[in-house]
Amino acid sequence: MTRALILGGTADASSLAAEIARARIDAVYSYGGRTRAPADQPLPTRIGGFGGVSGLADYIRREEITHVIDATHPFAAEMSCNAVAACAEAGTPLIALERLPWDRTEGDNWIEVDDVNAAVAELPETPARVFLAIGRQHIAPFASKPQHAYTLRFVDPPDAPLPFAADVIVSRGPFTLEGELEMMRSRGIAWIVARNSGGDGARAKIDAARVIGLPVVMISRPKLPERPRVESVADVMQWLGHSTRLGA
Repeated sequence: MTRALILGGTADASSLAAEIARARIDAVYSYGGRTRAPADQPLPTRIGGFGGVSGLADYIRREEITHVIDATHPFAAEMSCNAVAACAEAGTPLIALERLPWDRTEGDNWIEVDDVNAAVAELPETPARVFLAIGRQHIAPFASKPQHAYTLRFVDPPDAPLPFAADVIVSRGPFTLEGELEMMRSRGIAWIVARNSGGDGARAKIDAARVIGLPVVMISRPKLPERPRVESVADVMQWLGHSTRLGA
């Protein structure tokens, strides 16, 4: 009998949870705990970490999980690495639901870097208005260039002082091209720092940058251990031995 664990927190994970609920598959949805008001899910939900590899392996065995789906953010490298190791320890099948990264297209002005520190180094020394679209856990290194006027966008209001002065937008995606253009133009944004998350929900800022002609410092995805991966909910459902009714 199937009992699945979804490691979630993304729009893809929510779509998968909805389809699994429709198929009446026994499953648990797990949030990492960074978002204070996570979206409701149609499945039993847990919030918080597992306690590393051994804690996740113990949870898998204790809860009699038969399948694990890693549908976390492409930059949630620690969780993804832990999932690979824990599933190997528990002898439980794992698959990753991983959206494709964005590709540079004609008109894009990308400066591709490997990590956040490299992104900081690419920003100019002269003051500029910079939109940091990278999540609140990764902004601290930008304090080394306090001359810039930063705009940040978070799902939740900050629960602690920021490491530098910033204009904070509290909003949950998906975002539209029109909305991103208005936001960037009204604030005079001159630079964007983004992670190559892929998918449609966060792509509008990249399209808006192309329209306006702004440079984008694009942080590449972290390297992860080899694991089976698919790009669609339908593929995960097939892996679970069920057909999908998405769009029905």
